[in-house]
Parts: sequence; C-alpha cells; structure tokens
Amino acid sequence: MSRLVHDGPLIIGGGLAGLSAALSAAPRPVLVISPAPLLEAASSAWAQGGVAAALSADDAPSLHLKDTEAAGAGLVDHGAAKALTADGRATVEWLASLGAPFDRDASGDFAVSLEAAHSRARVARVGGDGAGRAILSALVASARAADHVTVWEGARLRTLIQDATGRVVGAAIEKDDDLIEVIAPAVVLATGGAGGLFGRTTTPVALKGEGLGLAWAAGAEILDPEFVQFHPTAIDVGLDPMPLATEALRGDGARLIDAGGRYLLGPEPDADLKARDIVARAVHAAVAEERGAFLDARAAIGEHFPQAFPAVFAACMAVGLDPRLSPIPVAPAAHYHMGGIVADPDGRTTLPGLFAVGECAATGVHGANRLASNSLLEAAAFGRRTGHAAAAETSRQRGIVRSGPMIDDLPPEALAELRAAMSADCGVVRDAAGLTRLVALIDRLEAAHGAPPALVAARLIAEAALARRESRGGHYRSDHPATAPSPTHTRLRRDLAVVQAAA
Repeated sequence: MSRLVHDGPLIIGGGLAGLSAALSAAPRPVLVISPAPLLEAASSAWAQGGVAAALSADDAPSLHLKDTEAAGAGLVDHGAAKALTADGRATVEWLASLGAPFDRDASGDFAVSLEAAHSRARVARVGGDGAGRAILSALVASARAADHVTVWEGARLRTLIQDATGRVVGAAIEKDDDLIEVIAPAVVLATGGAGGLFGRTTTPVALKGEGLGLAWAAGAEILDPEFVQFHPTAIDVGLDPMPLATEALRGDGARLIDAGGRYLLGPEPDADLKARDIVARAVHAAVAEERGAFLDARAAIGEHFPQAFPAVFAACMAVGLDPRLSPIPVAPAAHYHMGGIVADPDGRTTLPGLFAVGECAATGVHGANRLASNSLLEAAAFGRRTGHAAAAETSRQRGIVRSGPMIDDLPPEALAELRAAMSADCGVVRDAAGLTRLVALIDRLEAAHGAPPALVAARLIAEAALARRESRGGHYRSDHPATAPSPTHTRLRRDLAVVQAAA
C-alpha cells in the first residue's frame, strides 16, 4: 500500500454536502473522493423538490423552525434546527451565486412552492422538478474550476485509518486498482444514505450505508438509525431504483386515489399534504389491500405536465405512461435516512479528526421524520460549515496508525436477499416478528460473508427498529402503534448495546 500525506481535508463523497464542504474549505487544499463520476450516483442530483428556506415576505426562519420540529415528532435538536433554518436564505443565495438557476417570480425573487407539512410555500425549485441536478451541476462546475480542489473520480473508500489514540487520521482509498493510504488532518464522510439496502428505493442503489458502518466500526456514536423515511409516491413500474414523483405535484393539487377513484386520505384539498409517514402508510395500505394507489395529476397539472414537471413526465413517458391522460401508479419506497453518524452543525463527530455531513450524518435537524426539502438545505448549509471547520484542523497523528475493516461487497445474491428482506420486514410498517426474522437473516449472511459495512448498517437499522417499541415519525410498529409519552433517542456505539436516552 502506497502512502500520500495530504495537508487538508479528505472528503469522501462528491454530492451536494461533500462539494459544499470542499468549496468552503478554501484556501486549504482539498481532496474529494467520488466512486463514480461527479453527478452520477449522488442522491442530491436526483432530488426533485428543491431547497426549503424562509424566502417570502409572509415567512420567517422561526416558522420554518416550528414546522421542522413538528415534523420531527419530538426528536429534533432545537439548536441545530434553529441554526439550519436561520441560514436558509443565505444558503439559497450562495447556491444561486454559484450558478444554480432557481425559478424566479415576476419581481425577480425566488419562486417558492408548497410541500407537505410546511405552513408556508417555501421550497425554492428549478424547472419545476429539476432542483437537485441543476444545483449540483453548478457546484460541480465550481469545484472543477477551484484551484484548491482535487477530485479523484472512480475512487472508493475502503476503510478509515486511526492512530493509537483513536483519532481518525486518514483513509485507505482504492484508485485504479491500487490501494493508497491517504493521511490527512481531517476526514469528512459525505457518503450519502442507505436507500440501497432496500429493495424498493428511490435512491441510487450504490448507497448502502457503508460510511455509517465504517464510522460505527471505528467507534463513532450513531443516532436513531431506525428512522428511515419512505416517500409515498415512488412510481411503481417495476424499475430499480424506482423513479420519484415529487411531492410538489401534490402541492400543486394532484390527488392520491385507488383503482376505483376513491381518495386515499379523504376529499379535503389538503388531505394529501400530511406528513410523509402518514401519507406513506395510506399508500402502503392501499397497495397491500390490492386496491391500488395512484397519483392523479390529470386535472391539477394536465397539459402543463411537460413544462411544469419535466423529470417526472419523462420518467412516465419512458415506460409508456402519459400522466396527462392516466393516473400514475405509486408505492412507498425508502427515500431518506434520518439517522446516522452523530455530528454537530459543523460536522464534528464523536471521534477526533472525523467529520460527517449530509445524509450519512445525524445532526438532529430531522428528528424522527424529515420535513420535505430540508435535506438539500442541510447538505449545503452544514456542508459550508463543515468545510470551514475541517479546514481549521491540523495534523495531530500520534503513535501507531491502524486501519479498520476493509469495505467488501456482499455477493449479488446475498445483497438481493438482504434488500428484499429490508423492504418487507423493515419498511413502512414493522413488527417484532418481521424484524426478528430480518435480524436472523443478517446473522446468517454475516456468518457466510463476514461483516462488510453495508451489512453492519443494515444490522444497526434493524436492531434499533426492534428495540424501539413505539411508533414515532417514520418508524411505525403495528404491534406498538402508540407513541410513547416521552421521546427518546437511540444512541449506539461499538462498545455499547442499544441504548435509548431522553431526547
């Protein structure tokens, strides 16, 4: 193994969070590791809704904060969420300054849309449903032009490196069939979520929680891994991953119906704009009962569909479905992981030298249920803060350097079995029998294939879901449907069993 000593942050991940951190670390030299070419296999590039921020005269960060805390079902960290929502407008303006082409109103200000569980229209969009890719494209161009940023595309994190004190001092990176030990004063994990662990997902299937698994193996604290958000309107046409039908469609009046044309959540105009967990369970029930679930945009969007929501329109037309003429078949799918590596708004984890940002991190801003379009805001806002903080780190390596477990892939048949079981037994509706069956499967796969970080991440999610005997936010237990009177967090460390502590 060769060694490279890098005098600046080593950032693992080239999505919105990772590139926001990279750009904000200037003038320190930054090395960004991306397993795929930039813009590919990043969840942020697939995001359709936009960036939530208080941008209108009738809105305020305090209102955004209130909505965020209400959605999070008692587990939102007030200080972190206040920092996030206070930075909303500045973050959108920063993204726009880099070239993100946000939709504008007649006066030139940011055009905003309404999404579920928001009390105000506050989602800044791009071309209706193209926000993620357009925003990330602007950051990719800025990163490629930045003198202080070097990007290794087609390179992959294999393990973290720690010194004798436990400080993270670098990572082993596989590049061009070589293994390179990169020593750096700060390592930033921006590795994305864990949607690829589920057979029904809207995220890139390559995102399997491996950063989460490696951080846990290194001794970092993990927060609330059981909380997975299932998007209620993934387009159900047999594709993997499932195309997404953005929530903004319902914000513009599209309705959820069954095969008989009956409303799934009631006839009230705002019935389909409840929190995502409520809507997802209604869609799940309709599918499970074989009534079917469909998103009907014929009246609300109609002939404007190609211009208003070009990404969704293209996804439908690619499978021979014209949403101007027919309702869109939908089903819930794993969409976002609220849990993750414990990190503060500056990305600092419980391990010195290790930072985490974006979906792999758990800063507390999402609690038990993420408010729509807060994820892109968090990635950019906290990505900027993390870049500043990581750039301030200096080399402090002490003693013997040791490497953790190498990332190995599960064989394809084992991964397929795991993904099917995660969706079946750790999906929208969970119970002890299914979760126990899932943990037994993970035990069997581990006995056969060892403990690759993806399997570690699946175990963290499944065992925490089994331990949480209540229903809260994105975690619903049919055998424990009530919400406990006092909210508690799940905190996990390698040297501890599942521990629940007061929120």
